[in-house]
Amino acid sequence: MEHVRDLGALPKAHLHLHFTGSMRPGTLLELADKYGVHLPAALTGGEPPDLRATDERGWFRFQRLYDMARSCLREPEDIQRLVREAAEEDIRDGSGWLEIQVDPTSYAPRLGGLIPALEIILDAVETASRDTGLGIRVLVAANRMKHPLDARTLARLAVRYTDRGVVGFGLSNDERRGMARDFDRAFAIARDGGLLSAPHGGELTGPASVRDCLDDLHADRVGHGVRAAEDPRLLKRLADRQVTCEVCPTSNVALGVYDKQEDVPLRKLFDAGVPLALGADDPLLFGARLNEQYVIARDVHGFSDPELAELARQSVRASAAPPGTKESLLADIDTWLTS
Repeated sequence: MEHVRDLGALPKAHLHLHFTGSMRPGTLLELADKYGVHLPAALTGGEPPDLRATDERGWFRFQRLYDMARSCLREPEDIQRLVREAAEEDIRDGSGWLEIQVDPTSYAPRLGGLIPALEIILDAVETASRDTGLGIRVLVAANRMKHPLDARTLARLAVRYTDRGVVGFGLSNDERRGMARDFDRAFAIARDGGLLSAPHGGELTGPASVRDCLDDLHADRVGHGVRAAEDPRLLKRLADRQVTCEVCPTSNVALGVYDKQEDVPLRKLFDAGVPLALGADDPLLFGARLNEQYVIARDVHGFSDPELAELARQSVRASAAPPGTKESLLADIDTWLTS
């Protein structure tokens, strides 16, 4: 019988994790109790809520649950706890590097304003990184549903904090709203300031939204990007330019992008030479963390251990980790494969 290596011990980088969505379900219940927030049954049942975001109502429901969970983060110590626990979960899953994505605008009203909110988040990241030993950095993400001028403000703010752990600039929320090109100035500010460009695209809408991320926002990485599999020329372009797609299999099925795990085009993207970084997206709502994405790649898509090791390498190469950290993680991946 072939030896099956432990995927939890496979070193990897986690590049697609949203801030509130990283919360442990038990922590959400405790914080809701602390602040007297009445949570809907979908967030208290112990099972991931039934979500399909492929129509407007479904996305609205997903966003409402997310906003409700976020409303339970009110004090700096709540932020500290969330980041520390996210780090602990990632370490358990073999992660050696985490880039967590946050729109500080959403936390500003309760944390004293935009700048204090970002500083509280960055302090929490610094503390959690020091206490756990996990390398953690931040992607500041703008919201497609808000005015592009808000995104420019966020981009300028993000650039000011590159020395405090901000490494990238993203664009999230419903990609059926807000054209990528509306945010081109914000991304130009971010890129000029040395930040990675990592907008969401190719999830709820098709290949065109991935092309827009490349053409208008000069994406280094694309959040999701799975729908690129529907366009052979786009696949070749992503492969030729080595633009990494941050693929989140559990999320794709939970939100109704695909009906079942077998339909997620993980193998098609990989075989086309598109670099991939598996991510958990929002474990609070989708019920699975980082390691489970690798288990899906093995059990559902038939990835061999050498291929799983290559997936892990691709996540490390696409990260903003310093060269020494990347070399160390890549060496540890080789060790895992030869063990």
